[in-house]
This record gives sequence, C-alpha cells and structure tokens, in this order.
Amino acid sequence: MPHITLVRHGQANAMAKDETGYDKLSDLGHQQARWLGEHFEATGERFARVYSGTLHRQVDTARSMGAERHAPLVQDARLNELSYFTMARLMEEQHGLPLPATREAYVTHLPQVFGAWERDEIANTPESYADFTARIDALLEEIAQSNGRALLVTSGGVIATIIRRVLNLDVQGWAHIALTIMNSSVHRLHVLHGYPTLAHFNAIPHLEHRDRQFAQTHL
Repeated sequence: MPHITLVRHGQANAMAKDETGYDKLSDLGHQQARWLGEHFEATGERFARVYSGTLHRQVDTARSMGAERHAPLVQDARLNELSYFTMARLMEEQHGLPLPATREAYVTHLPQVFGAWERDEIANTPESYADFTARIDALLEEIAQSNGRALLVTSGGVIATIIRRVLNLDVQGWAHIALTIMNSSVHRLHVLHGYPTLAHFNAIPHLEHRDRQFAQTHL
C-alpha cells in the first residue's frame, strides 16, 4: 500500500509582502528541518522516493532534512505553493478587500480569497484554482501508482488543498486547515484501492520536547 508523507517547509520570511520575499528559509526554518530529519533517522523512517517543489524554501527544507539520504531529490513544480500574496493584492484592487493587518484578520481574509479564487472571480491570477488542483491531482496519482513510501516537501496551501479534497471540506474548512498547518509539520496519506485517506495531520514530534517548543511556528 503506498504511503505519502507530506512535509511543510520550515519557517520562511514571515515579514515578506510578496512571493519572492517570502521564499527564503529563516535560520529557525533550517533548524526545524534538521530536527525533523534527525527524528526520521532516529525512528527508522525510510522513503523510497523523495520530492520537493522548486521553490527555494521547499528545496532547502528537503536538503536541511537530509532527505537525499533516502533517495535522489526530484524537484517538481507541481508541488509549488499557490500565489497567495498576489491574489490578496488582486482582491484588494478588484474587490476592495483590505490586506490583513493582524494574524487574527487572516481568519476571515483567507476564506474570502480562497472562495473568490475557486469561483474564478479574481482576474489575472497567476494560476486558476482548476489548474492548481489539476497539477496536484496529477502528481498524487502518479505517486499513488507506485509502491513504497514517498516523501513530498511542499507548502501549506498545497497540503491544505490535498486534505480538503480527501475530506471534502468546504471553503471555510479549507482555509482554516491552511491557517493551522505548522512549519515543518508532517501529514500522512495512505492510498487504499486507489483512494487517499488521511492518516496523520500536522504532526510535529521533532518539536514536542519542552526545549524545542519555541520552534513551533505557523509563520
């Protein structure tokens, strides 16, 4: 039975205002990844296939984890993140939705952006919702057809979208899942008769010790 392990990248540039500025791991992000790699080694976790997106924060997380000790790293752009910063700016320009000024404001902002994107109500987005989900589905289908454990290092929006489709969540649930996904967190899918099922969500065993709880971050 194929097992798919999804890992969100480590902490990136939390002060960024656009996709380019965000795409850099912080020192803590590298450390989170190293601790996760050490956890996998200590528990005997092995992967037959290793993938990441092509974004710097995804590739650097995989490398700081030591993922290439398991298998050669395959960089696949289908694991790249959705363009949230760009869509938020377009929502402000086209629909007058202010950019969130606090973390709490994201709780209402994100569902509005996601909902408008899914309904194709944002003009000139870098990618449509249909195209975004199609590329993710295509990659998962390819991986599910092969045996052995697969490790995918990606981003929170990709992970949230996969979980949304597995659990059939509405837009509100999809956005709230996205907001809870922690840096360097682990999520597992088991593929049963061709259908993915969620086995683990948002696990951070490498950050549970009291000396590491400061490293439990969302941004």
